[in-house]
Amino acid sequence: MNAWTAAATAVFAGGVGATVWGVATGPLRRRAVAQNLSTALACPGLLLLSQGYDRPSYVDLALILALLGPVGTLVFARLLAEDLAKDPPRAWSLTFAVAGLGGVVVLVLCAATGPSRAMVKLLVIGALLIGGNLVASRALSGGFARRRHG
Repeated sequence: MNAWTAAATAVFAGGVGATVWGVATGPLRRRAVAQNLSTALACPGLLLLSQGYDRPSYVDLALILALLGPVGTLVFARLLAEDLAKDPPRAWSLTFAVAGLGGVVVLVLCAATGPSRAMVKLLVIGALLIGGNLVASRALSGGFARRRHG
């Protein structure tokens, strides 16, 4: 076990384990937030495993997860809009913490990878991961303010 796999184990055991518990128990608002955070935590874990095991295919899995995870959350936000409007989730501190973790992991891996095509892919994954997580969290907490046309 090297440092990369140890960090991935910590992310998977601590973060994803807690979010799986959150999805399995509790009120709807906690389940929706936990589902969003689980995909945002699994992606950095896959990136760390990719570096630890020297498997570039794991980066492709992380790219797919960074793209489809927030889309799944947006689907849930749309389908559960009425129920979530009654008791909207408020987990901005967790959202920013997970987005920060994703950013740190991507930046560290970019430094380890060096300037290459792989670094560009990591930066795209980081942008999708952070942007998608923030947009999906905003949608869960009640959506964006609607413009009124007079």
